[in-house]
Amino acid sequence: MPGFGRRQLLRNTVCATPGLLLRRASSAPARRPPNIVFVLADDLGWGDLHCYGHAMMQTPNLDRLAREGTLFTQFYVNSPVCSPSRTAFMTGQYPARYAVHGHFADRDHDPKVNQRRGMPDWLDPRATTITRLLQRAGYKTGHFGKWHLGHGPGAPEPGAYGIDTHRTVVSNGPGWADWRTQDFWARSSRLIVDETMQFIENNRDRPFFANVWMLLPHAPLKPTEEQIAPYRGLTPQGLDGNALPYKAAAQVFYASVTDVDQQVGRLLAKLEQLGLARDTLVLFSSDNGPEEIQIRDAGHSGVGSAGPFRGRKRSLYEGGIREPFLVRWPGTVPAGRIDNTSVLSAVDFLPTLCRLTGVEVPSNIELDGEDMHEILQGHSRARRRPLLWEWRFAVFGHVLNRSPILAVRDGEWKLLMNPDRSRVELYDIPRDPSELTNLANREPEVSERLSNMLLKWQLTLPPGPVEPAAGRNDYGWPGATK
Repeated sequence: MPGFGRRQLLRNTVCATPGLLLRRASSAPARRPPNIVFVLADDLGWGDLHCYGHAMMQTPNLDRLAREGTLFTQFYVNSPVCSPSRTAFMTGQYPARYAVHGHFADRDHDPKVNQRRGMPDWLDPRATTITRLLQRAGYKTGHFGKWHLGHGPGAPEPGAYGIDTHRTVVSNGPGWADWRTQDFWARSSRLIVDETMQFIENNRDRPFFANVWMLLPHAPLKPTEEQIAPYRGLTPQGLDGNALPYKAAAQVFYASVTDVDQQVGRLLAKLEQLGLARDTLVLFSSDNGPEEIQIRDAGHSGVGSAGPFRGRKRSLYEGGIREPFLVRWPGTVPAGRIDNTSVLSAVDFLPTLCRLTGVEVPSNIELDGEDMHEILQGHSRARRRPLLWEWRFAVFGHVLNRSPILAVRDGEWKLLMNPDRSRVELYDIPRDPSELTNLANREPEVSERLSNMLLKWQLTLPPGPVEPAAGRNDYGWPGATK
C-alpha cells in the first residue's frame, strides 16, 4: 500500500491542497432538474487516487472534482465484484434479491457457469432501475462503456432497462467492433467519453442522465507508450521508504488510472464549454476493490491500493467494498468538503437521485437504500438502515483478505460471519478501520444481535450454492468465535 500510513487515514485534507474552506451551498433560485453524469471506474481501490492519499498517483482532474465538490470516505458498494455491484447502483436493491451473486458469465464460453452459481443469465429486465424512472419522467438516458448486467445469446440490450442511447461492451446491442483488438483497452476510456460527450451535446437543452462506466483499471492492462511516459522513472516505495519490487506493474497500473483521470477532465471541460457545469450533478466511484496480482490477467499490473484497509476484490473486508466517492454539483453540493462520518452506499443512488430530480419512486418497490440527498447537500446524520452483504464464492490472495460469507454494517459496528457461525468477527470500524481487533468475545450482546440480523436477512434471499472454499480462513487469524 504505497504512500499510506495509519496516521494519514481519513485526514481532513483534500488533494494535498492547503487552505481549502468548507463552502456551504447558499440559497438560490429554483433550477430545472439537474443533469446527472455518473462515472464508474472498474477495480479501482479506495486508495488509488491522489485525493485519497496516494503519494505517487497523478489524478489532477479527480482531485479537482474533490476540491469543487465533496469527498466521502465511508462509501460502500454492495458487492465485492462487478455485476452484483452494478445491479445495486441501478436498482437500489441488494443484488442477491435478483440472485446476482457473482459476475454474469458469457454463455458462449460456458453455458452452465451462471447455473452452477445459482444465477440467472442476466438482470431481470422487469427490475425497476434508476434509468427507467428518469426516462419516464422525461430525462434522456444514456449508458456508455461497460455493461456486464447480462450478455451473450438472448440477453436483453441495455435499452430494455430504460436507456435511450447506449454503446457498450460486455453486453448485447451496439458496441465497438474493435473492442477485442490489442490497443482497444488502452484507448477505451477516451472512446467512452467521446460517446458521452456526443450524447451530452445532443441533449444539452433537456435534462439527461449518463452512466459512464469505464473498463479501466480492470485487467488486462496494456497502456500506450504515451500513457506510461509520466511514470517511466517511477520507483514505488513502501511505508518504510524502501523501494518495492513491482516497479513495472506500478507503472502499468498508475498509467491506466491516470488515463481515466484525463478522460474525466475532458468530460468536465465539455460540461463547462456547453455552459452545463452548474446544472449537472457529477458522481464518481468504482464497482469494487482492487484486483489481486495472483489473478492471471492482473499478474503484470495488480498493484491497486485498498488504502489502509484489509481486503481486496471478492473480499467483504473494507478493502473489497469501500470505495472512493466524489460528488460535485456547484451551488448545491458544498465545495472542498470531506465527509468522514456519513455512511453511504450504492443502494442509496436510486432513492437519492429520485429525490434530487423530483421523480417519485413507485410505492410497490421495496428499496434497500435510503434517500441521502441532505448528506450530499452538506448535512450530517446517522444512517437509518444497516448495510448487508453476502459473497458465496472463494476469495483469492492473502489469507488476511479471506472474509466470511456474510457481513453487516450497523452504526459503528461491522460483523462478518459464516451462516453456520463457524466464524464470527466484530469490528468497531471508526476506531479499527483496518479490521485487526476482533471484538466478538468482548461484545457478546452486539455480536448476537448482528448475527441474528444477518441470518434472518439471509433467509429472505434466493437459495443458491456456496463454493467449498468460501468463508474459509485456514490460518484462523484473527481468531474465530462460535
